[in-house]
Amino acid sequence: MQRRTFLRAGAGTVSLNAFPYHLFAGSTKKQANDVVTLGPRQIKLSRLAMGTGTNGAGGSSNQTKKLGLDGVANLMRAALDNGINFWDSADQYGTHPHVKEALKKAPRDKVVILSKTHASTRDEMKADIDRFRREIGTDYIDILLLHCMMDANWTERKKGAMEYISELQEKGVVRTKGVSCHTMGALKTAAKTPWVEVDLARINPAGVAMDAPPDQVIPVLKEMKAAGKGIIGMKILGAGRLRNKADECLQFALGQDVVDCFTIGSESIAEMQDLVKKIPAASTRG
Repeated sequence: MQRRTFLRAGAGTVSLNAFPYHLFAGSTKKQANDVVTLGPRQIKLSRLAMGTGTNGAGGSSNQTKKLGLDGVANLMRAALDNGINFWDSADQYGTHPHVKEALKKAPRDKVVILSKTHASTRDEMKADIDRFRREIGTDYIDILLLHCMMDANWTERKKGAMEYISELQEKGVVRTKGVSCHTMGALKTAAKTPWVEVDLARINPAGVAMDAPPDQVIPVLKEMKAAGKGIIGMKILGAGRLRNKADECLQFALGQDVVDCFTIGSESIAEMQDLVKKIPAASTRG
């Protein structure tokens, strides 16, 4: 059995081909456009985020390569038309100009914009935030994350950037702050670090493109929630590798009380609209 075909549930495994829907079935339907409250700064945003980097590196992503500037901007505006006001971008994906294009026909105060930085020092962070705001065409960024933490000691390496982000937050340039994690060591550090208000965490039932199997990751996310942190799920469809198991993956994510909202990088308006339709059914399917 390949790793992607099963999830860990306690001591055993359950095949995604015989997914235990009843274990994750809720009694109340959840909608993609439900307004949820994220973290201690109480950021109001949609349950589903419009992702722009299913796989993103080197200043481009699946979305930018396939759709181009206008195509991604149109996708983001279509998401907003469907009540998805949470737009997930990153410097690494090269999607700031696409957000700027989308904002030409969308009110800034009606969307929540997330971006991510690789800055480590104060000077690097200062240069990044000035550039990010120019590229996006905004005075402020709602959610700013340190991107792709790998080391358990990332707080030491990123100290300068963290201090400057805190100053930006005091000035209203950043509304809330946190990290995205790509190892268990980094995730555990994020759970114990008061500076982190929001964590972008990899979660899906098959453990594909995750820091560790779900039964190891979820207890750390519970620790984060107990500390008052907000949690955004990512890799819900395993970076696209679980698209053929979307119903199972959505129900799994929706059934996790520790996940406030999640981001999925649709690559077409039709795919985004399909997710919007699938989420209510997945939330209660037993």
